Amino acid sequence: MVYPELLARVHRRLAEEWGIATTAADHRAFGGSVGEWPAFSDSAAALAYLKQCYTLVILSNVDRASFVQSQKRLGVAFDAVYTAEDIGSYKPDLRNFRTMIDGLQRSGHPAGDILHTAQSLFHDHAPANAVGLRSAWIDRRGGTAAAGATPPPPAGVRWDFRFSSMAELVEVHRAELRG
Repeated sequence: MVYPELLARVHRRLAEEWGIATTAADHRAFGGSVGEWPAFSDSAAALAYLKQCYTLVILSNVDRASFVQSQKRLGVAFDAVYTAEDIGSYKPDLRNFRTMIDGLQRSGHPAGDILHTAQSLFHDHAPANAVGLRSAWIDRRGGTAAAGATPPPPAGVRWDFRFSSMAELVEVHRAELRG
């Protein structure tokens, strides 16, 4: 199921559960809203900087059309894009990570060169651990125990680097380059 359809279904179920009157048009509007979701304020500048040094790849739970809209907000051309629509499953399914790794290896990027950078411990870091990828946690919640809308991660999830934002990741990278 492509992401807009999944979101529409979730919207309908939540409205029913909460006793809120909605229409099919409301569900479709929510399902189609991904392209309107704002990027984090530091993402575009951080990605533009990182693009100068690295191959940038997206592994996303959205569909291609939604990602095209999100990419406009990010303002950078990614070297590869892997979506749930392309792969046929959603993160944290290991197929998503294996598909990305296989594609990157075919283009000359061994798994050992990949640094999976993401916020979700459940959707990103736990499966990255399972497939042997190094990872950088963008801990935008500042280490609070709250997982937001995300299920809690499995015990033992780990990361190689931890930053409070993409901007902090860039600051650390710049400092490393300066020596």
